[in-house]
Amino acid sequence: MSRIGKKAVTVPAGVEVTIDEKNFVTVKGPKGTLTQQCSSMIKIEKQGDTLVFTENSDSREVGAQHGLTRTLVNNMVVGVTTGFEKKLQMIGVGYKAEKKGKDLVMQLGYSHPVIMTDPEGITTEVTSPTEITVKGADKALVGNYAANIRKWRQPEPYKGKGIRYVGEVVLRKEGKTGK
Repeated sequence: MSRIGKKAVTVPAGVEVTIDEKNFVTVKGPKGTLTQQCSSMIKIEKQGDTLVFTENSDSREVGAQHGLTRTLVNNMVVGVTTGFEKKLQMIGVGYKAEKKGKDLVMQLGYSHPVIMTDPEGITTEVTSPTEITVKGADKALVGNYAANIRKWRQPEPYKGKGIRYVGEVVLRKEGKTGK
């Protein structure tokens, strides 16, 4: 059995969880609604204000799905209550960002500004000209959108310029030396 899968997920007040007969889980809360099709190898039961996950057999694959299913449902519950966020910082001369409606406009050293429109369910905030915060209820969407922003200028190892996550360590390399 999975150690993570054994733990029950507590459903806080104000959050409604519905489970279909085909393991289609819907979680509604103050930050929105999330849905997920879970594996049929795992049985999900609602017992009061907790969700319990049990395996249908003892195979290795079912054990892997056990922990995964529990984590996905837990992330849905956390997402609709508190939400997720990723912070990015821009390091480089002239690198800056600004918000125009639903568009994130970034100056990244190209001859043109980079414009990214926020997808549905995701909001971006520019806390300072060099800091971007990506927020949303779906953990996977928040991570993917932050990665797409970072992809425009990944941190380079010589000067450290680029877009990086707050707290990310970029290993620096020594440049060329003269004779």
